[in-house]
Amino acid sequence: MSKLNWCGNRDPPSLKINVNLKQIFNTTQPIIGVVHLLPLPTSARWGGSLSAIIDRAEQEAVALASGGVSSIIVENFFDAPFPKSRVDPAVVSAMTTIVSRLRELVSIPIGINVLRNDSLSAMAIASCTGAAFIRVNVLSGVMATDQGLIEGCAHELLRYRRELGSDVKIIADVLVKHAQPLSSSDITTAVQETIDRGLADAIILSGVATGSPPSIEDLKQAKEAAGSTPIIIGSGADFSNISNLMQFADGVIVSSSLKRQGKIENSIDTIRVSQFVEAMRQDLTSQSVQRAIDSMKIHS
Repeated sequence: MSKLNWCGNRDPPSLKINVNLKQIFNTTQPIIGVVHLLPLPTSARWGGSLSAIIDRAEQEAVALASGGVSSIIVENFFDAPFPKSRVDPAVVSAMTTIVSRLRELVSIPIGINVLRNDSLSAMAIASCTGAAFIRVNVLSGVMATDQGLIEGCAHELLRYRRELGSDVKIIADVLVKHAQPLSSSDITTAVQETIDRGLADAIILSGVATGSPPSIEDLKQAKEAAGSTPIIIGSGADFSNISNLMQFADGVIVSSSLKRQGKIENSIDTIRVSQFVEAMRQDLTSQSVQRAIDSMKIHS
């Protein structure tokens, strides 16, 4: 219980609480599959049928859950070109409807990403539908993107979450893909500021574009800078590289490699999902065994 301070007000809550991934995902090393929504109302490629979008989203969510992922994240990916901040209310309404339907279909945690950087709408959708987390592309700093300059939104977002009385977690990109920072591109500084000043609950590190993985060196620097804050791989993970990438990460967001023929525009392939999940689990088991062996050697 908080105590009254000398002004007669209650002591403020802790500014930063370390997030336990198991509390969000029921595992300490989550695999987060992506549901890329077909073009939504008012987007440039909107096809006129919301029911078709819902059907595809339901099929992909079930395929991901059946394949064994720990969680899914829902994105308005095919709405490109995106606005740089607030999306149209029709997009918010459509995503709320879709996420509500998915929550009835699958039991795994669901996250929200409203592109390109509408964190307030994402927080509203997540809070009202019972989603567990949101992804924020630019929480801290300023990034030059194809939508123009996007400024960090931490001040507004954290106040909004508190106003809503929400416990939705904020997973934030650092030096997000498809963008260039206006200030320093130093990963250590960017990670530390996103955590300490942006109050991110977890950090996402991606490559330069969709389907491109972060470098091992960048992951290592990010992991060292983040301390106890989780690091999530944000792009480019596949069967061939997940073993190396997970040496310096706590979880992974995966999309392209789970789709038919590995192509971003195709639908989710349950077999590829199962293969990826099994490959990651085998690798994590091998790493655990190796750490145990190394520990025995040290203490022998």
